Amino acid sequence: MTTKRDYYEILNVDRNASATDIKKAYRNLALKHHPDRVSPDKKKESEEKFKEISEAYAVLSDPKKKVQYDQFGHAGIDSRYSHEDIFRNADFSSIFGDMGGGGFSDIFEGIFGGGFSSRSRGGGPSRGRSLEYEIDISFEDAAFGVKRTISIPRNETCDTCRGEGVKPGTKKIKCAACGGKGQVLQSAGFFSIRQTCPQCRGEGMIIKTPCIKCSGSGRYRVTKKLEIDVPAGVDTGSRLRVAGEGEVGAKGGPRGDLYIYINVRDHAIFERHGYDIVCVIPISFPTAALGGTIDVPTLNGNVEMKIPEGTQSSRIFRLSQKGIKRLRGHGNGDQLVKVVVETPSKLNAGQKSILMEFAKSCNEKVHPLSKSFMDSVKKIFGR
Repeated sequence: MTTKRDYYEILNVDRNASATDIKKAYRNLALKHHPDRVSPDKKKESEEKFKEISEAYAVLSDPKKKVQYDQFGHAGIDSRYSHEDIFRNADFSSIFGDMGGGGFSDIFEGIFGGGFSSRSRGGGPSRGRSLEYEIDISFEDAAFGVKRTISIPRNETCDTCRGEGVKPGTKKIKCAACGGKGQVLQSAGFFSIRQTCPQCRGEGMIIKTPCIKCSGSGRYRVTKKLEIDVPAGVDTGSRLRVAGEGEVGAKGGPRGDLYIYINVRDHAIFERHGYDIVCVIPISFPTAALGGTIDVPTLNGNVEMKIPEGTQSSRIFRLSQKGIKRLRGHGNGDQLVKVVVETPSKLNAGQKSILMEFAKSCNEKVHPLSKSFMDSVKKIFGR
């Protein structure tokens, strides 16, 4: 598997480089490695280099993606964004504005393929945009899984014009500016740039009488209800992909995907550590000293747990397989029970008398931790 180079190294900028510096570095490299400026025998190599620097710029010029990359590297980008999402919203055209860069995305489309542009060349089908949605779930729902119904605002193909954008009974006409090609050529210094036709916006056709329902867009806004399965074991930050439930594609193109980001609410008793859960339970001094049995809450109800004689405060017990179900694996994590010996705060005269007698009768064998501590003090300070 090929290892990706560091984005900052690709653009030859410092990790603290400003947005302006990143933009300038990309522009210089893009001009140097643009496929239209090299000899035919170097075109393939130039295209690969152009892809590499463009991907680096798309990530580092987007504040959200840049933070993700700075924290987690390529893994943070690849796990969160599809190839299409990496380039989404990246401002390439303004960089080349002085060279007629309004159609620069068409050049990218020729190099990266149809997935780069939101509109295919010649007005053909293109994949719809992916959507993101966040949901809050309870600690228990994350542990056991849950079905949730969510409402997603998204575009649907207009059922009146069937996505064509024209009023039923009328037709589109060929664009006179580009002759129906959807693109025009413009000279830009050392090379020519294919631009999206500004008249028809790359469609090659003009709508004279638009559909009333969708105003000529071929799509209209709806709120779609979806039932999703949240699997057991998810945690805050988990991402679920629901294929084909994003925006509808243009010209009959496939839908994008829906990405659901999970936020798990805190629990009143349990704290999660990976697939293990931790709870803190107070026990009485007599139980700690003499031993006994206590009831411990778990995600599946209370269970009895033995407390051995002489248990010290903050001791941790492990209940096997009582934790969170593993998302991609077998079995569950464990439940860790930390016991804290509770000191009684209000004693009557009789109880105080009993404790005083107990204190008088205590020796080093009764308090081994105290003896160990005092021995350490004597060893360190010589007293």
